[in-house]
Amino acid sequence: MANQKNNYCVIMAGGVGARFWPMSTTAKPKQFIDVLGTGKTLIQLTFERFKNICPAENVYVVTNEIYKDLVLDQLPELDKNQVLCEPSRRNTAPCIAYANYKIHETNPEAVVVVAPSDHIILKGEEFTNDIQTAIKAASENDWLLTLGIKPSRPDTGYGYIQYKEEKIYARDSRLRKVKTFTEKPNLEIAKNFLESGDFLWNSGIFIWSLKNIMAAFSKHLEEIDSLFSKGIGKYNTLAESDFIKDTYAVCKNISIDYGVMEKANNVYVLAVDFGWSDLGTWGSLYTIREKDENANAIVGENVMTYDTKNCIVNVAAKKLVVLQGLEDYIVVEENNTLLVCRKDDEQQIRQFVADVKMEKGEQFV
Repeated sequence: MANQKNNYCVIMAGGVGARFWPMSTTAKPKQFIDVLGTGKTLIQLTFERFKNICPAENVYVVTNEIYKDLVLDQLPELDKNQVLCEPSRRNTAPCIAYANYKIHETNPEAVVVVAPSDHIILKGEEFTNDIQTAIKAASENDWLLTLGIKPSRPDTGYGYIQYKEEKIYARDSRLRKVKTFTEKPNLEIAKNFLESGDFLWNSGIFIWSLKNIMAAFSKHLEEIDSLFSKGIGKYNTLAESDFIKDTYAVCKNISIDYGVMEKANNVYVLAVDFGWSDLGTWGSLYTIREKDENANAIVGENVMTYDTKNCIVNVAAKKLVVLQGLEDYIVVEENNTLLVCRKDDEQQIRQFVADVKMEKGEQFV
């Protein structure tokens, strides 16, 4: 694509992936694991996708400081200065504010794609084309863009975006103005959304020019913006790290969706279909993994099943596991931990992790 030097990408990689426990742990969360068995971790796959969109030196990774070495180890093309280390978790708005100011010191003309590190994209070429469409639209207009996924089922695990009917972008009729954002709805509401046909899943992937997102911060999150603006002149210098520690100590915890996207009136969505999954849960991994004749998705060379179907099984390659009489279960062994849980109850895994931490200690989580 012409003039890629102004294209930047910010990969958010600070989460702990608690719903993927026990494979994902605090010491090594899911973005640093080869979840799909491709020989590459999720963050490596994400980085590779973005190398089609911007130069490698324009990719920044925001992560918790405890994962700095993991990031540099898995993405050796990155310079240390491209890894933004957060001293504590403060949700997505502060991490984006940090990246905004960091990039602004280098290139105020930047157009930025912000994306999570742990999503699955099955159709890479379509993804690249859609991102390039969004970058062009964001660079020519004062729009804050997000990508919306055409929903295939009434899923209650995603946020939803309702869009307006008018086609406002001559180059691509899929791009519409956002009408409303809705956080994760209950099943009945999700069914209504699906039937109405003007709702999309919120992918959590954003595209905007740096000047427009910084203007949105100063308008809608003035408190956070003023905190990070105090670091002008310190970004990309030795003073950056101490400044960020002090800033995060007083910075509030707020998401970009709640802090900016739901409040701004220049938010637009591009409806896309590139084989996306946010890979938030074992169930979402089950849907994209290959299944056997009984619809079991099995990772492990010595798993034997009897009268068992619709299960996801993830065990060490050589471990012998015999399963009988299970239907719709998650069976995972990793990190000296065995989890057996109904797929329908997978949202409880977060609670299991909290309970284990309290009763059995940090070593298991």
